[in-house]
Amino acid sequence: MSSEGVDLKKRRFLTASTAVVGTVGAGFAAVPFIASWLPSERAKAAGAPEEADISKLEPGALLRVKWRGKVCWVVHRTEQNLTDMKTLVDKLADPDSEVPQQPDYCKNETRSIKPQYGVLVGICTHLGCSPTYRPEVAPADLGPDWKGGFFCPCHGSFFDLAGRVYSGVPAPTNLVVPPHQYLSDDMILIGIDGGAA
Repeated sequence: MSSEGVDLKKRRFLTASTAVVGTVGAGFAAVPFIASWLPSERAKAAGAPEEADISKLEPGALLRVKWRGKVCWVVHRTEQNLTDMKTLVDKLADPDSEVPQQPDYCKNETRSIKPQYGVLVGICTHLGCSPTYRPEVAPADLGPDWKGGFFCPCHGSFFDLAGRVYSGVPAPTNLVVPPHQYLSDDMILIGIDGGAA
């Protein structure tokens, strides 16, 4: 076979053009494939941090915030609550929060960044029920030693206002303290570690 009459410039141009078109086409085909690996907007929103406005949260009140499909509580503890919590140490299974259910910056007696505000995941550590907020002191159904806290009616677990579990109840550990930070005196961001304010 003879190469006479073949235009080498045209052949090189056609070869280069085909390679360019093939590369661009492969890029267009790869974009949806690679994009399918990325999380959807719904998935991003499910894991996104949540802001909580605590400016109107009265002492003794509880605010519910949904984060990652879980209910988180922000409880505004009173000075009396903080005093009462110190008297419960002998009744608690893990008063010093030795089991890592909280960020390091919340490993203290109030399990919080600011003592007056507790931030907790509202899921019992026994079987995943949602405890009830019971701020009243010594109600008839919980007894004279109750100083306020969380009661799980499903199986009878008790937690104080710092989410610390009482001894002898089905729940094995303290309630979880989610990562959080204070954006200002009135705003908490749940879902991102922030440490001390």
